[in-house]
Amino acid sequence: MEINILLAEDDFSLGFVIVDQLKLDGYRVTLATDGSDALKRFNEKQFHLCIFDVMMPKKDGFTLASDIRKINSEIPILFLTAKTMTEDKVQGFKSGGDDYLTKPFSVEELQLRIKALLRRVNIKVDKPEDKIISIGHFQFDTENLCLTIQNSKKSLTKKEAQILKLLFKFNGQVLPREVILNAVWGQNDYFVGRSLDVFITKLRKYLKDDDRIVLSNIHGVGFKLEIIE
Repeated sequence: MEINILLAEDDFSLGFVIVDQLKLDGYRVTLATDGSDALKRFNEKQFHLCIFDVMMPKKDGFTLASDIRKINSEIPILFLTAKTMTEDKVQGFKSGGDDYLTKPFSVEELQLRIKALLRRVNIKVDKPEDKIISIGHFQFDTENLCLTIQNSKKSLTKKEAQILKLLFKFNGQVLPREVILNAVWGQNDYFVGRSLDVFITKLRKYLKDDDRIVLSNIHGVGFKLEIIE
């Protein structure tokens, strides 16, 4: 299985140069050109390492890293930045970054930093992410976006599937609204918040055929998925 890297870089020329080089090195790379898009892409598939430019539109690299750390506390994050000031580096580490690479940098240095980060976390790439998830009596096909129970199958939209996948990942825990909004929509405001409420209502309807499944609204905080045994 190839290592998947998420690259967030708003400089198109630099972004494509990095993508081409990493692909030559045998990595599979997804390029996002702003922080909001990067966060949405992060929630769409399994990544093994993130490379984020610091200064990006819509959501800067530090904020992006902080949002991702609420979802995944282990994935390595490498910052690309033109800044060399100590306080900027401190902010980067506080936001969840693991390493820094100051522009301009050589291809060789980028390659060595990536290899060092992957070794540091002893990353495992031999076991792919489960495509079929059991949620109570339901089978959730995360690849084909459908829920099946007995002989009944319900097709999900992409956002419905993303939300359900997040809720299941934090099964038994309260998942803050802001985490879902940032992960699925890449932003947290009133209008997407209302959309989230609609999607949650739809998911409750889809899951009602198994009364062991409880999807609770924790007022003012978020949502909690539980499977009562």
